[in-house]
Order: sequence, then structure tokens, then C-alpha cells
Amino acid sequence: MTATAVSSRVLAAPVFHGIWGFVLRRMLLGLLTLLLVSVVVFAATQALPGDPARAILGRNATPDALKALRTQLHLGQPVTRQYFHWLGGFTRGDLGHSLAARGEPVTTLIGTRVVNSAFLMLFAALVSIPLSIILGAVSARRRDGPFDHATSVLMLALAALPEFVVAIALVVLFGTTVFHWLPAVSLIPPGESPLSHLSVLVLPTTALVLAVTPYIARIMRASMVEVLESDFVEMARLKGMPEQKVVWRHAVPNAIAPAIQVIALNLAYLAGGIVVVEFVFGYPGIGAGFVDAVANRDLPVVQALAILIAAVYVVLNVCADVATILVSPRLRTSLK
Repeated sequence: MTATAVSSRVLAAPVFHGIWGFVLRRMLLGLLTLLLVSVVVFAATQALPGDPARAILGRNATPDALKALRTQLHLGQPVTRQYFHWLGGFTRGDLGHSLAARGEPVTTLIGTRVVNSAFLMLFAALVSIPLSIILGAVSARRRDGPFDHATSVLMLALAALPEFVVAIALVVLFGTTVFHWLPAVSLIPPGESPLSHLSVLVLPTTALVLAVTPYIARIMRASMVEVLESDFVEMARLKGMPEQKVVWRHAVPNAIAPAIQVIALNLAYLAGGIVVVEFVFGYPGIGAGFVDAVANRDLPVVQALAILIAAVYVVLNVCADVATILVSPRLRTSLK
């Protein structure tokens, strides 16, 4: 049997059909995407000017010390060998050692920051997703009314503002100049959980919510308008079903499928946009860690955080594709 025939039979196997086959294909594509991202990240960090060994040891370092450190960091090896050594460490969970922190493991250095950012993203998602769906659904139900016009103008204004402008405005309004209700700087003592300092999370969470809500709400409104004009909704109304039940039981579940992709993209955007917001508020998350690592030319930390953000993008997109299939009977049928 030829190799082509074998590959054709493998692709035709039951595991590659149906929903689980779709999930498997999306996961394999996500792994391939991460591999390509790792190549780009490694190449970009290697192309940065300067000598990491001299940046660590300083200008007064002796040639012997520089040579020993370069050997320790595998800087004298070919670039391809350095990449595979770095990639092998990643697959084993070894992210390397920080250059700026004098050899401290990267996992230890960024572990707490990742947890802090995860809490911030979780709170922002828990607020922004239901809020966006409700705003979009109500705006579509009251299309061309005062609420719809006011919401549209507000969403457009928020979408036009960069997240750092929103963050600074919140600091000025609620932390310093106008009111003094909330802390302007979101500091969390080392070793303590963000849950113990919920007040410092309010402003950065609000900034992230205001940054992503307009996009989800607008796509939800557009999808709801289309669904409310569909035949099955008209049929439900003709049967005498209450309008509120028509909207929330029939229209919203069918309109939410297109919004899932936008929700995933915006949550993935939080992984990158959180860098700016955290820097504005001084929040000890991956954003501040990223900025510090770039300023100190700490390549292992930069590489680890870049791959981590890319992984969040890939995972959220795979989850969005699967969720879209699960909530769409027509798509589920097409995969069978």
C-alpha cells in the first residue's frame, strides 16, 4: 500500500469526522500556529541589538567572565541549535532563567504576575460578556428608539478611545482629581492574592470592560436585528408567545453564535491590551513584567510572555470555534 493511500485512509478515519474530528483538527492547527509564533518570537528577540552577556555583567566585565556567561547561555551556538534548545525547554516546562534577575527561573519570576493578570482578565470577562449581550439584545429589540441611539453613540465613542486614554480618565475621575473613591495605583503586596485587595481591581477591570464591551455589543445588536426578522421568530409571535419569551428564549440563543467569535477575539485582545492597562495602574501583572523585561533586555522573560499571550489567543479561538458549533444546530448537522 502506497504512502498516499495510507494517508487517505487515516484522514478518512472516523476520528477525523464529526464534532470531535473538528475539535482535533482545530487543536492541531493551533499547535502549528504556536510553533510558527515561536519561530517569529525567537527570531525577533535574537535580532535585537546588543550583547546579553555584557548587559548582565556590565561594562567592567572581563573577557573571561563574558565568555563563560555566553557559554552558559548557549550564545556561541548556531541560531538553529539555540532555537531547538529553547523550544525543547518550553515543551518540558523549562522557560529558562531570567537575565536581569541574576539567573532566577522565569517560571518563578512570572508565576505570580500570570495569576494576577488571570484574575483581572476573569473579572473583566465576567462583567463585559453578560453586559454586552444584554446591551446588544435590548438595543435590537428597541431598534431606532432613544435607547438604541444613545447606546450606539456611547459604544462608538468608547470604541474610538484607546484603552490607555480610558484608564487615565478613570484615574483622574475616581482616583485623584475629581473623586477619591478608589486607589489610583493598583498595588498588591508580594505573596498576597488579588482577592484580598478587590478595591485595587475595580479601576483596571473597568478600563478593560469599557475597552471590549462596544465591539461585542455592536455585533450582538446586528445579529439580533437579523434574527428578530427571521421566519421562526415571526412564527413564535403568531402563536401568541409573549414578546419577552420570544426574545430571550428564541432570538438570543440564535443570535449569540456570531457574537461568540467576537467575544473570543476581544478576550484574546485582553491578553495583549492588558499590558497597557496594567502599566497605567502599576498593577503587578504580565503587563508590567513585559515592560520591565523589554527595558532590561531580559530575553527569556520576553520570549515566555510573548508565547504565553499567543497561547491565550490560540486557546480562546479554538474554544470559540467549538462553542459556535455547539450552539448552532445547522453547523452541527453539517459536520455529521
